[in-house]
Amino acid sequence: MPKLVRSCAALLVVAALPVAGAQAAESSAGAVPSQKTLYADGPSGRYLVDGTWLRRLDPNNVGLAQSWQKQSAAADWTATVVPDAWNAGDDSMSSYLGSVGWYRKEFRLPPGDPGRSWIIRFEQVNYSATVWLNGVQVGSHSGAHEPFELRLPKALIKAGAANRLVLRIDSRRTINDLPPTRSDEFGVPQGGWWNYAGILREVYLRAVDQIDISSVNVRPDLPCPSCSADVNWRVKLSNLGSKTQSVTVAGRLGSKRLTIGKATLRPGASTTLTKRLSVAKPKLWSPARPYLYDASLVAAIGARTVQRFTRHIGVRSVAVDSAGRLTLNGKRLDLRGVGMHEDAPGRGFAIDKAIRDKQIGWARELGGLVLRAHYPLHPYTLQRADELGMLVWSEVPVYQIPDRQLAIAANRARYVAAVGSMVEVNRDHPSIFVWSVGNEMASSADDSQASYIAAATALAKRLDPNRPVGIAAGGVGGTCQSAYDRLDVIGMNAYFGWYVGESGSIADRDLLSEALDETRACYPKKAMMITEYGIEASTAGQPEDRGTWAFANALIEFHLGVYATKPWLSGSLYWALQEFWVRPGWDGGNPLPAPPLHQKGLVSFAGAKKPIFAPVQKAFKAVKQVGSTR
Repeated sequence: MPKLVRSCAALLVVAALPVAGAQAAESSAGAVPSQKTLYADGPSGRYLVDGTWLRRLDPNNVGLAQSWQKQSAAADWTATVVPDAWNAGDDSMSSYLGSVGWYRKEFRLPPGDPGRSWIIRFEQVNYSATVWLNGVQVGSHSGAHEPFELRLPKALIKAGAANRLVLRIDSRRTINDLPPTRSDEFGVPQGGWWNYAGILREVYLRAVDQIDISSVNVRPDLPCPSCSADVNWRVKLSNLGSKTQSVTVAGRLGSKRLTIGKATLRPGASTTLTKRLSVAKPKLWSPARPYLYDASLVAAIGARTVQRFTRHIGVRSVAVDSAGRLTLNGKRLDLRGVGMHEDAPGRGFAIDKAIRDKQIGWARELGGLVLRAHYPLHPYTLQRADELGMLVWSEVPVYQIPDRQLAIAANRARYVAAVGSMVEVNRDHPSIFVWSVGNEMASSADDSQASYIAAATALAKRLDPNRPVGIAAGGVGGTCQSAYDRLDVIGMNAYFGWYVGESGSIADRDLLSEALDETRACYPKKAMMITEYGIEASTAGQPEDRGTWAFANALIEFHLGVYATKPWLSGSLYWALQEFWVRPGWDGGNPLPAPPLHQKGLVSFAGAKKPIFAPVQKAFKAVKQVGSTR
């Protein structure tokens, strides 16, 4: 669970904003959020804030106080549902660069004890959000790809009437943000995916009966595949009530029940309980048998249960062996998989479970075992990966950060904190096999990049000592980087034969094999993977014509053939599963581009399998990915 974001001290009072017709009726009445969630693991008392929301864009993009003055006279609110990307489908430059928008939601509290505390949870908002409840500012947050929570002051909540939640969202990013907004020497914006604006994942209202289980980590330690496992609980409790309480936390591991610990907490106090359990002959999680243990918890005051926390874990080990190969439960890996973005026509990043299931289904149909994105994936996607036996390369959006930005200490601290948030929120998922601290940083790492990598790696290992830490490097070949010494896994983005590269360095595909060998010589004991390779294709034609299916098939076959000659590789990931939006003017090296569309996808943006899908599928399914004999 994320840490609660502290409420802002300012008490900015919001004027009532008029809404016409049926919207006004619903707005004044409010609706009770639904008692359901999109993913299973997490605390009890979660209510999905669904139904009708209201949204209004702010074309003037002015400051908070001035915005409210203008908003107070506005009547052009539009009904919508959340998740919502207000610029999905708008491929203009102004859409990409970002804007300001407002959301409103009237809701009534679910029935129950009026003494409960309430927390509002946002799974993802892009980029900066300021939040009001019933006219008073209660908090703010910046960051597009991490969840955050705000505790709602009891004095502001109306127990028997409609409550008004308001958000101001500013999607304009700077060079210091994650991912950064950058421009080339000609002032043309750069970036790797579309800047979708809005509340991009769901919103929950959380009820807390005195005691909140604010975070849970259940970490299995498996020294060897045939060894006993030690399962370690670390549970943080907070007393949100007004009286001192004595709390008992009980847990389970499958059918075995145990007491995690007891604590007496004053109002506002927190504590962390720990417990270790030895498990002889554990059932191991693997792609062939993704066994999950129920490791759920119950917090009780006396005989009364005040909160439950659902948790499922898998016992397995991921390591790098003495020859520099990734292993799962002692078996060498030769993985195949895909990179992806959570993008869909008319939805942008505000997709639902059905779309996520479809994307996972395509990856599995290919024969892929690995999913990778440039940011932490949605909890539902991770849940399904756990259940299906898929693996996830989990990455923070420290994407193409310029050295001059890394040289700023405050920026490095923010980027390291993003790694910490990713690990803390997602570390109980057995599907995640690598924590990646960045993608396509400067190929020659200076002192600031080395400092960032060292700090990010140290934090990831402190929070999760049993998982490798890696990076997706921007290229293959070149000089050895001492900045990578602390990493366990080196990912290589290899576009030989498609892009030209600096001074034509990767234009010739025949240079790929030698470049790979040069890179391996730099890191002989580290695990190494191809984290990206891919070719834009959008039409029929001859094999020598760039942009055709035939050209793409031939170059993909060449890449996979070269990778097969490198027994030290632990796998290769195709970029990308499905087409997605990048930025205005994007051509991706395709002589027949369709900007802003990225056309390397094996599946079209509309959801149709492209002619390059079947050959990649055949190649993927021909490989023994777990227990490789290479």
